[in-house]
Order: sequence, then C-alpha cells, then structure tokens
Amino acid sequence: MARLPAQLAPIAGLGLVWSAAPYEGLARDLVAALKFGARLGLASSAATAIAARAPSEFLDGAIVPVPPAPWRHRWRGFDPAHAIARPLAAQTGLSLRPCLRRTQGRRQVGRPRAERLEQPPEVRVAARPPERAILVDDVVTTGATLGACARALRAGGSERVVALTFARTG
Repeated sequence: MARLPAQLAPIAGLGLVWSAAPYEGLARDLVAALKFGARLGLASSAATAIAARAPSEFLDGAIVPVPPAPWRHRWRGFDPAHAIARPLAAQTGLSLRPCLRRTQGRRQVGRPRAERLEQPPEVRVAARPPERAILVDDVVTTGATLGACARALRAGGSERVVALTFARTG
C-alpha cells in the first residue's frame, strides 16, 4: 500500500480531496472485497493507509463519514465509509461525527458523469455538524456526492470542510 501513489485533486464545491491510492489493482480489490464481500476487517487497512499518509492539514477536525443511500445500507447491512471512518478516528485520535443523511434518490453508479454532476444525491444534516469537518469515503469518482456532503455541512454551520478517501478513479 505504501508504494501506491497518493492523489490530490480538486472537487467542485469542496476544494481539494486527498486519496490514499488510485482505484486500481490492490486498492480496487480491497474496496471490492469490503463493499461487495463484506470483509469489514479491510476497512482498518484502508483507514491505516489514510492515517499514515494523509497530509497533516487534512487531519484537523472531526471525521464525518459520507452517508450511504438508505436502500444501499439496508442491502449491504453496513456502511463502507463509516467502516473506514471508525478506525480512522481511533488511529488519529479525532472524533467521529456521523451527522449527515442521504435521501433515497437515484443511484450514482452507472450514471453518466455529466448526469451525476448535474443531479448529485440529496444530503442533509441530521445532527449538529462539526466546525471543522473531514469527510471520509471509500472511493471518489466524480466527486458529486462529496460536493453534496460539503454543501450540507456548510449550510449546517461547518466553517471548513476537507475530504479524505481511500481511493480515487481516473
């Protein structure tokens, strides 16, 4: 994992997003095993990769997992972003603040990039958000979901929002 190149890229509505690895090879296999094989122990490996390699300026605030679509959470029985966020909080000593919820909207997976960006998921604040929020997710593709989360956090009172993901496509 340590040899995989970390990535820093802009996301509309959020600014820079840091990812521990490109979404290919070992990183892609880890995400697939976590999400589709329910190998929850792999979430700690993803969290360790993030904690060990993330720039220190990204590790300032409270960790906010990106919320899953309600049906996806019911289908899987767990939330991959929260599964990564929990050990990341423990490893970094930062607090965990799952304060966001998603509505049932359309799936992001399989939709064209332009459509995903034009029609991001609806995200709302369900509890008081932290002043300094660190969004955490397993994979960033278009950034539409991260952008929607950042807008909800700012509307709820967060002054600073950054994002960390395990992997990034493209």
